[in-house]
Amino acid sequence: MVEGGVPFPMLSDAGGKVGKVYGIYDEDAGVETRGRFIIDPDGVIQGYEVLTPPVGRNVGESIRQVQAFQLVRESKGTQATPSGWRPGKPTLTPGPDLVGNVWKVWKTESAFD
Repeated sequence: MVEGGVPFPMLSDAGGKVGKVYGIYDEDAGVETRGRFIIDPDGVIQGYEVLTPPVGRNVGESIRQVQAFQLVRESKGTQATPSGWRPGKPTLTPGPDLVGNVWKVWKTESAFD
């Protein structure tokens, strides 16, 4: 797959011990459903996605979400990222004025495209 081997450690979950904890172990098939969990430095799950094997995953979207979670954490919640946000693009300021009005920001900010 990768010349010289995979450049990071890989683990195996024989018996589904970890998969059972996260609710993705299929007892009947004896395998785990493919899942991605974004866990912050405090050990809190911030996001997850579980897909059945025939559906592919998007690594680029996973990286984008990690970057968004990092920005929100670094800002201590003073910034939020809209759908499709990328580093360097405008963020949103959470608050009562934003509720129900995100579409107005998106309409005027072509940077969210």
